[in-house]
Amino acid sequence: MKLHELKPSQARKERNRVGRGMSSGNGKTAGRGHKGQKARSGGGTRPGFEGGQMPLFQRLPKRGFTNIHRREFAIVNLDALNQFEEGTEVTPELLLETGLVSKLKAGVKILGNGNVEKKLTVKAHKFSASAKEAIEAAGGQTEVI
Repeated sequence: MKLHELKPSQARKERNRVGRGMSSGNGKTAGRGHKGQKARSGGGTRPGFEGGQMPLFQRLPKRGFTNIHRREFAIVNLDALNQFEEGTEVTPELLLETGLVSKLKAGVKILGNGNVEKKLTVKAHKFSASAKEAIEAAGGQTEVI
């Protein structure tokens, strides 16, 4: 195969230009039919409109609320901390660098899933009770930032 023999992997379809003459197949009414709400410029209904019937989203009961002050933490489990060497000071910046956390969000929370075998100093914004216990049982330290 040579460079001049290359062909696109898929045929490219040209955009349909409506309202450009009768021979285009989409002239005059431009595919909108004759009159009516959907034929008018700016016409049509809002999303969820059911022809005047009470829409589904209004018929269903509403429950709960969204807390606008919610703080979401980047979570790290204990077994992920085993990749660090003995005596390492684990900080949120280090977790971000190593890719254990993709975004710091409102802070880092260490959860107790798995077990830690190394003595580490872990600095985070929050710890679960089981995580704190496990880190200290392995001879490490926890520090709330």
